[in-house]
Amino acid sequence: MKAFGAVTRLGFAARGLMYVLIGYLALRSGRTENAGGALDYLASAAGRPLVAAMALGFLSYGVWRLLEAWIDSEGRGDDAKGLGVRLAGAGSGIVHLGLGWVAVLAAAGQGGGGGDSSETGASAALSVPGGELILYIAAVTFLGVGLQQFRKAWTLKFLRHLEPEAAGQRWVAWLGRTGFAARGIVFLLMGWFLVQAARAHSSAAAGGVDEALGSLPRTAQIAVAAGLLLFGLFSLTEAFYRRIPLARR
Repeated sequence: MKAFGAVTRLGFAARGLMYVLIGYLALRSGRTENAGGALDYLASAAGRPLVAAMALGFLSYGVWRLLEAWIDSEGRGDDAKGLGVRLAGAGSGIVHLGLGWVAVLAAAGQGGGGGDSSETGASAALSVPGGELILYIAAVTFLGVGLQQFRKAWTLKFLRHLEPEAAGQRWVAWLGRTGFAARGIVFLLMGWFLVQAARAHSSAAAGGVDEALGSLPRTAQIAVAAGLLLFGLFSLTEAFYRRIPLARR
């Protein structure tokens, strides 16, 4: 399992690089990209080997999150709260498996990851009966995740997942605190976009990270983009210091 732990750490590093790149592009020129767009950008700049490594990291990270949720390696329990946390972890795993596939395509030079996946998803939901309800449920989920990011930033509970030598460092706490707060803003905006899409019965109103950043005034955009970049640095720190119980079995 040690090899699995090493590749999972690569997943944290991949997530970190992705957020660093999203934040950097927005800070440098106001260019707003989602995860797929950032990976395409990196692959187009002679970074295909790095994107290929990131694909492996995303896929391993996704598998880890699914396994963690299945066997409850963190001891969350089977009550409503515990199951909610585990389901959220499983959802994160599925998302990162998708990112892994997008990274595979980018590394292969097929690109296309920069497309508006949020609009595509909203369009698919609206094409079936009860599509508006599906979007409202998704919106509530995004809004809840956004609030949870703020809760993490406030309570600093994310530090308990790190080895003591990192958890005790103030700079690590502030990297995470600022980064989770920035992610909270992005998730809240994405949730609001879904509310608008449901109300207007229009997938065009949905939006991802790129639209969330793009909807902000430049000053606010800079602040949130900087926060996302810092979250990327926090994820890179996690790559070294995250406790991975499955890797110790």
